[in-house]
Amino acid sequence: MMNTPSEALLTDLYQLTMLQGYFEQRMNETAVFEFFVRRLPPKRNFLIAAGLEQVLEFLEGFHFSEEDIAWLGTQKNFHPEFLEFLKDLRFTGDVDAMPEGTLVFANEPLIRITAPMPVAQFIETRLINLLQFQTMIASKAARSVLVAPGKGLAEFGLRRAHGAEAGLLAARACYIAGFTSTSNVLAGKKFGIPISGTMAHAFIQSHEVEEDAFLHFARSNRDNVVFLIDTYNTERGAEKVVKLAPQLKAEGIQIRGVRLDSGDMATLSKRVREILDRGGLQEVKILASGNIEEEELRRMLSAGAQIDGFGIGTRLATSWDFPYLECAYKLQEYDGRSTRKYSEGKVTWPGRKQVFRSLDSAGKMNGDTLALINEALPGEALIQPVMREGKRVQAKPACSEMREYCLHQLSRLPETLTQLEPTEYPVHISEGMNDLVARLERDRRS
Repeated sequence: MMNTPSEALLTDLYQLTMLQGYFEQRMNETAVFEFFVRRLPPKRNFLIAAGLEQVLEFLEGFHFSEEDIAWLGTQKNFHPEFLEFLKDLRFTGDVDAMPEGTLVFANEPLIRITAPMPVAQFIETRLINLLQFQTMIASKAARSVLVAPGKGLAEFGLRRAHGAEAGLLAARACYIAGFTSTSNVLAGKKFGIPISGTMAHAFIQSHEVEEDAFLHFARSNRDNVVFLIDTYNTERGAEKVVKLAPQLKAEGIQIRGVRLDSGDMATLSKRVREILDRGGLQEVKILASGNIEEEELRRMLSAGAQIDGFGIGTRLATSWDFPYLECAYKLQEYDGRSTRKYSEGKVTWPGRKQVFRSLDSAGKMNGDTLALINEALPGEALIQPVMREGKRVQAKPACSEMREYCLHQLSRLPETLTQLEPTEYPVHISEGMNDLVARLERDRRS
């Protein structure tokens, strides 16, 4: 994603200092790390796994460039033999992961990395950076998808996103979660997401007469005529659209919609709908934008808003209510030995894991079990092979396929989890996992 020949230095310093330590101690045995979220944010009943594709791209291209190594040589921390070792360092390990769009809960691994210890450890920072952000945004976006079924939802967050990469990946994550389009043109090109947009208030203000702005825009954008009608007075703006419709129709131009961006949009949309319908423009859609998120969506729709689609930006692309996930990338096994972290408040479940998901008779999710990979339990096994010896095991899926998969996943949610109010979903711990924990506890005390 970054416009640099190598992303290896996009890391924390301690990854390099540990890497040098592993190199000098010849600690090259196989390590197993897993990325998971310790606790769900207070207003998230579930998370949506996202960002795997960018992780795989990073691993495929992982290397230290000559320029990287030369710069590291100017730092006092690193030894010449270690810098020489970096020249040939590549990711040649295995990756198992939940497919993007999978619903995930606390302590369930989104991804497992199995590789020689030096590289398995070193990739931690960028892996968390990519998975944490997109999972966070997709999970936020899904709440709007569930609140407004059947409505068009456009991601509008680029201008307020925390940097260019964040803007691109936010658009991708929202689309996977079920949004219908993005305003981000580059995201449309890179990820095949439908793009959508209208006009800004400046376009209206740059004309002395509002009707002239509408006419000029329509004639320049004949297949995408959506007017922003709240620059001066929303209802008068709607009336002007009705007045101009016959003239534009005579020119072969169809008005697709109008957009509201301020005020009490639930009330205004009803008035605008009446004006449009009275003027014979029943097919013209009403769109709304402006500091919207799932709580406001629910309020407007509950109030009977006559709105067909929503542009959602700032509060979504920044996940403003909970702008991070309490996630971790932890060592689960080294050289065939299961490991466990015992730090207070951060105890981990040890070993290589699988998650089994069961469904009820109606096809709705009714519980997960966190288990060891050598256990055969009922239910769907969620963690799948995606890379072996540094090579992908299957073709790269399109974002549209991930979106379809995610929407199917959302359709399997029990009713309680589709609501905005917090509720619990059962994640059980397997017998094999409990036995391993007991054995490690005995070993630790002996």
